[in-house]
Amino acid sequence: MKYDFDKITDRKGTDCLKYDFAKERGRHEGILPLWVADMDFPTLSQVSERLRKITEHGIYGYSDAKEPYFQALLGWYEKHFSWKIQKEWLIKTPGVVFALAAAVRAYTKPGEAVLLQQPVYYPFSEVIADNERVIVNSSLKLIDGHYEIDFDDFEQKIRDNHVKLFLLCSPHNPVGRVWKKWELEKIGEICIRYGVIVVSDEIHSDFTWGENKHLMFASLSDDFANISITCTAPSKTFNLAGLQVSNIFIPNETLRFKFKKAVDAAGYSQVNVMGLEACQAAYEYGEEWLTQLKEYLKDNIAFVREFIHTRLPKLTMIEPEGTYLLWIDFRALGLTEAQRQDLIENKANLWLDSGAMFGPDGEGFERFNVACPRSVLKQAFEQLEAAVNSL
Repeated sequence: MKYDFDKITDRKGTDCLKYDFAKERGRHEGILPLWVADMDFPTLSQVSERLRKITEHGIYGYSDAKEPYFQALLGWYEKHFSWKIQKEWLIKTPGVVFALAAAVRAYTKPGEAVLLQQPVYYPFSEVIADNERVIVNSSLKLIDGHYEIDFDDFEQKIRDNHVKLFLLCSPHNPVGRVWKKWELEKIGEICIRYGVIVVSDEIHSDFTWGENKHLMFASLSDDFANISITCTAPSKTFNLAGLQVSNIFIPNETLRFKFKKAVDAAGYSQVNVMGLEACQAAYEYGEEWLTQLKEYLKDNIAFVREFIHTRLPKLTMIEPEGTYLLWIDFRALGLTEAQRQDLIENKANLWLDSGAMFGPDGEGFERFNVACPRSVLKQAFEQLEAAVNSL
């Protein structure tokens, strides 16, 4: 089956955050949104059909997953990542951010330090601060248009702040890095040396570009698996974010028990039935849909690359190794934070995620979500071009 990703599906009036909450979030009506990381494409028909059968049945009682659910996960991760998961490792949560917060509570105490690498997905900072832990940042270094880990700083921050928990973003949102094997191994070696638990958010793992290949941190060695909490979900891959289901894998029994206690303490038990069924159907039937989607997204990224090169030469796109989120450098325009936001929101009429949201290291950048029809992307960048040319 050939999927039509050029088709525009009107999302207005569906209570979606991306299109229907501009006014509530301080933007003006009619602004073109490329911010929050969901897609403007309908998911595969097999997911919708599975959900339709549930609605026809009409009973939405307490539910849980049985063996076919686990087999769908097992098949996906073994085929795509050469990682053979075990059923007892699995804990289901209503989203990865919920799992990050649960891990912070499970493995640290108030006042203790948690390490991250900014600029990074802003809920990382929020779950640390909101749970009264201390944010310790080992900034990624932008070297010749490529973000790299400063391992000397990484180790020193762990040592100096007595860090016992590290939140790893892999692939990295927003800078688009897909970590190489040697980088993950060095992270793991340092964390083992200092007794640091690694919570690895791998929600974007299905989106890698070119020769870049995602490696599950826990799959690299038994020692790494023993210190890891791996956070996954079908939400980014199959556009299921609103169904609130994530799959968390914890091989270490002691760490798994502590995590489960933190989830229980939040008063949470079963994932909703719609999320469970959608997740299973997506992993069972989503291969061809995802293959075609990735080709389309690669072309979207190529469109932006060429547009910036030929028509917005003062901007710089950080070449993405993974994710459908582009990290674009506006610093050469010489604008203040307020001036840049005025340019983007009022002159270009675009709703983006400002780089400053991802930490001080993100100032001067903007994150663009390119998981939309090409015509929408073209409109957005033409609006941006007109705004920049008006300066």
